[in-house]
Amino acid sequence: MMAAPANPEKQIRSIEPDDERAFMDAIDVWLEREVIPVIKHHDHGDIWPEELVHQMAEMGLFGATIGQEYGGLGLPATTYAKIVMQISAHWMAITGIFNSHLIMAAAVERFGTPEQKTLWLPKFASGELRGGLALTEPNAGTDLQAIRSVAVRDGDDYIINGTKTWISNAINGSCFAMLVKTDPKADPRYKGMSLFIADKRDGFTTGKKFKKLGYNAIDSAELIMLDYRVPASQLIGGVEGQGFFQTTGGLELGRINVAARGVGLAEGSLRLATEYAQQRETMGKPIAQHQAIQLKLGDMVTRARAARLLTMDAADAYDRGERCDMEAGMAKYFASEAAVENSQEAMRIFGGYSYSKEYDIERFYRDAMFMCIGEGTNEMQRMIIAKQHLKNNPA
Repeated sequence: MMAAPANPEKQIRSIEPDDERAFMDAIDVWLEREVIPVIKHHDHGDIWPEELVHQMAEMGLFGATIGQEYGGLGLPATTYAKIVMQISAHWMAITGIFNSHLIMAAAVERFGTPEQKTLWLPKFASGELRGGLALTEPNAGTDLQAIRSVAVRDGDDYIINGTKTWISNAINGSCFAMLVKTDPKADPRYKGMSLFIADKRDGFTTGKKFKKLGYNAIDSAELIMLDYRVPASQLIGGVEGQGFFQTTGGLELGRINVAARGVGLAEGSLRLATEYAQQRETMGKPIAQHQAIQLKLGDMVTRARAARLLTMDAADAYDRGERCDMEAGMAKYFASEAAVENSQEAMRIFGGYSYSKEYDIERFYRDAMFMCIGEGTNEMQRMIIAKQHLKNNPA
């Protein structure tokens, strides 16, 4: 993968410890009162959590990382990661509703024209417009340069034709950062890619909703563009050919989010397993007192802690304005694998009860595997990590 050119100057953000603590306490209260009581209803029925979405907008989560000058909270990535961890420790899926949205917003805030920022970011921050990132196509996932959707200039507009697939918030979202080709013949291919602010209008429709193993309640569906006309003023940055770098830059925040989700799943699985192991008895004592269970718990504690530290390290680098594809890749890779391993071990600790939908652990198990795939497969993360390591350590 080509190295991205230097990003436009990025504001270094911070938050006072007391303010962060107060915000995290508010998230805790919201989880206990509003979220936890309705998780099973929405997850088992794959039902869009409309009321929770309104509440997230009121709390400012759709503007969490958007600058205060545009109506957002202006939170640093470190605080944002903690919020995602805290929510995901109970229900990971709903963090996807604002994660994809914030990657879209980050692309506009980091690379958009002043006019684009002024027009779009306040609407994103308030939740008036919600959406996400439209990259994946039927024949292009990890290999973004293989996309086939094309935008052709026509006067003051572009006409886009193509199909996107597995797009989060596709049905309930109203606006997307959409990657297309403005020059399909460009060589190398990445030079022919552009990123648009694509709001739903004539020619832009939603296809089928996908039924999934986990990650329920958030819609994943197709987006279909048939002679979809979008104003040229919605080309992010106003210059063709920058879309690939704008997208990969935004994925740093996305991978930190996925890593944070993995941490939440790993810590949530550990919490459930710890509680159950001290309540369930065999041979006259809690199973937590059996060495076999203690070995599992010891591994789970260590994995969860290591995943959290790697994720915070990546978020720190992002907040310093540094390129952090290696750090974000390491965090995403390790934390997502920790989520899978901890949920599996928790299933073993729960035994037969782990297969009952009355117990939350089965949801953690179903949700965890998606973290190894989303925002770039873990196989790709390992390649990115290795290439950066070799670049930083020449023979």
